[in-house]
Amino acid sequence: MEVARLAGVSHQTVSRYIRFNSGVKPATRAKLDAAIKELNYRPNLVARSMRTRRTGRLAVLVPAIAFNPARMLDGASTTAFDAGYSVDVLSLAGGADARADRIAELADSGQFEGILSFAPVAPSSEGRFADSPAIVVSADFDDEMRSIGELADGAPVTEIIEHLVELGHRRFFHVAGDQQFASARARKQTYLETIDRMGLESIGVFDGDWSGESGLAAVGSLDERNLPTAILAANDLVAAGVLRGARDRGWDVPGDVSVTGWDNDRITGFLSPSLTTVDVDLERVGSKAMARLIASITGEPVTPSTEPMTRIVWRESVGAPRDS
Repeated sequence: MEVARLAGVSHQTVSRYIRFNSGVKPATRAKLDAAIKELNYRPNLVARSMRTRRTGRLAVLVPAIAFNPARMLDGASTTAFDAGYSVDVLSLAGGADARADRIAELADSGQFEGILSFAPVAPSSEGRFADSPAIVVSADFDDEMRSIGELADGAPVTEIIEHLVELGHRRFFHVAGDQQFASARARKQTYLETIDRMGLESIGVFDGDWSGESGLAAVGSLDERNLPTAILAANDLVAAGVLRGARDRGWDVPGDVSVTGWDNDRITGFLSPSLTTVDVDLERVGSKAMARLIASITGEPVTPSTEPMTRIVWRESVGAPRDS
């Protein structure tokens, strides 16, 4: 094999590294990576399947609902490809029971070495997969693809408020998302707790529904005699509604009021003013889930990540209040 010759290692070492992406020393890994890159080598998955009875294929299951998994799939696919696997993405209608049935069918087909589901399966079905290929169910979303767990963490709200306070803000307003979502509840709760802990003034909380219309309505509900200097919106679409509402009322952003969103939608950097927001690393969500699946296949431990899943992107919509 050309890779073995160029890297100066045995064929067995190359095979072990390509099959499991592990089992070699760091120095050897560097030589193999350099040889593979120089030769533009890609594993022959068909030949490997015939020789080892391993297919080199992984299935990723996503729900057929109003949800765009593109960024997570990008992260998952990249991680799988780097480990020498191909990925089949399957969309499925139905709830947790339907997903469990489909996973059982895929496992019984013998076509896949592992199956990753980005939505939960029925808890009662867990025992059905005992003798199946490696299966990982993402813990980041509920049955309606609403963020839970780490993705529902409202901690960035505290960081936003603390920075706004440093700029001179004391009066705040929160346009919350749909309270059926754990993420919306967490952001609202974090907002209230932070305002209380820091001794700040909350003009109120407007319970919205993730829409631009709710942001517009929230601004319209404010009393001219008691206005906030900063508005925290539950997501970028709500924030866009807030920006429009502020313009309709003749307010300058950020001179009269600072505005923040959440999600770092691609359009936020092109708004006028550009929108301060919270970026969620969905690619890493997919990559982490896929890494867990590959670890289940190879028996290798998963290296835990200490990097935060979110980061605040500060832009023009935030500034010091005029009366600071």
